Amino acid sequence: MKPARLIILTVAVVAAGLAGILAMNLSGKEVVQMAETVIEKEPTVNVLVSAANLPVGSRLNDQAVRWMAWPAAGVVEGFITDKARPNAVAEVNGAVVRLPVFEGEPIRPEKIADSSSRIMSALLPAGKRAVATEITVATGAGGFVLPNDRVDVIMVRRNEEGSFLTENVLNNVRVLAIDQQIQENEDGSKAVVGTTATLELTPEQTRVITVAQQMAERLTLALRSVADAQEADTIAADYLLKGGDGKADIQVIKSGSIVRGSQSQVQTQ
Repeated sequence: MKPARLIILTVAVVAAGLAGILAMNLSGKEVVQMAETVIEKEPTVNVLVSAANLPVGSRLNDQAVRWMAWPAAGVVEGFITDKARPNAVAEVNGAVVRLPVFEGEPIRPEKIADSSSRIMSALLPAGKRAVATEITVATGAGGFVLPNDRVDVIMVRRNEEGSFLTENVLNNVRVLAIDQQIQENEDGSKAVVGTTATLELTPEQTRVITVAQQMAERLTLALRSVADAQEADTIAADYLLKGGDGKADIQVIKSGSIVRGSQSQVQTQ
């Protein structure tokens, strides 16, 4: 073999060996690329929320409310923010809760009434009346009727033959209070049995129950399901009221029955 070829072959073998060693060294090292994660924090706004579960009729104080960071995109009209009302905690102090508020729920103006308001009048929606009626354990669903429940008012009376009649005089009306106590038991395990239920009624329903209280042997509250809350609550037994335009006829309740007649006829009785 010629010397030139021998030299070329030797150089090729050495180069191949060096390339193999270099490849082995490179393959033994792991190249790790770290991808930096960029987290953008969503802007927040402090919103006034309830610090506890607040039943209807309770009054707010600095222990009942607190500020909570709320996503700015989730703030809707009606939320109380520290930017709009920085002194809101002091401003709502003493306000009356008109509808149940749960812990962590934003305090909305429509759910509370001004602190100068009387509790019962603050709970009444516009155009409604609060009317009290006597109840017992037997006539009040065994004591399970609580504020904000829905009930039917059933009248039991005697007819002229002496037999008993039952009539639904009011349907699906809301209970405002039991014995004028707005708040239920702290543990919520059972109801406090009272002797008076205060109902939320329309003016016409107020007149109907006034007549029914005079005619009835007994008025019973029948507890309704919460699923019925969306049904109409303005139905009443308006046939108990005087007919016509309310001027020509006068209604008289005699021996548990309705007697109608002119004003002159009534005066001679």
